[in-house]
Amino acid sequence: MQGILVAGVDEAGRGPLAGPVVAAAVILDPERPVEGLDDSKRLTARRRAKLEVAIRERALAWSVARASVEEIDRLNILQATMLAMSRAVEALDPLPGFVRVDGNRLPVLAMEGEAVVGGDRLVVEISAASILAKEARDREMLELHHRWPEYGFDRHKGYPTADHLQALRLHGPTPEHRRSFRPVRELMGRRGTGSSPSGQ
Repeated sequence: MQGILVAGVDEAGRGPLAGPVVAAAVILDPERPVEGLDDSKRLTARRRAKLEVAIRERALAWSVARASVEEIDRLNILQATMLAMSRAVEALDPLPGFVRVDGNRLPVLAMEGEAVVGGDRLVVEISAASILAKEARDREMLELHHRWPEYGFDRHKGYPTADHLQALRLHGPTPEHRRSFRPVRELMGRRGTGSSPSGQ
């Protein structure tokens, strides 16, 4: 694809019970390569943080976009993920001529693209996007932790760990919990309330 700008796209946060789903899009600069790119899940937090800085400094273009908890609950998580990915691509400047997306589905795009299963390990542009998405979402979850420290968002980032489920049982859902996800929905049904933790 010589001469065509290629963007990689990936997301973070499809599986958690709380917080947004975040997508990133990256067009790398072949003149300024970033060494050590890999699937964000295979990197240490320290390595991810260093690579995030390098990607932001050296990429031809990058963007991070999100879909909110409200959008997740209204659309469903798959459609909200596709929306976040579309937003990330649309925010690139310059726009790419071709897009490679991690997974087996393409979002709605104004240009051609392909879905690549395991792309976060196979395609460096997608690896870069996975790192930006993961780092951006983790920061959002740390902000939620400061608002609601009793839930432990700094540790589990909203995923359904035993500690998180126990906190949900004790305190009920926050406004940032996904009501359309079964564990949250079932808990609210048992509690007989959609209220937030006291004082919120």
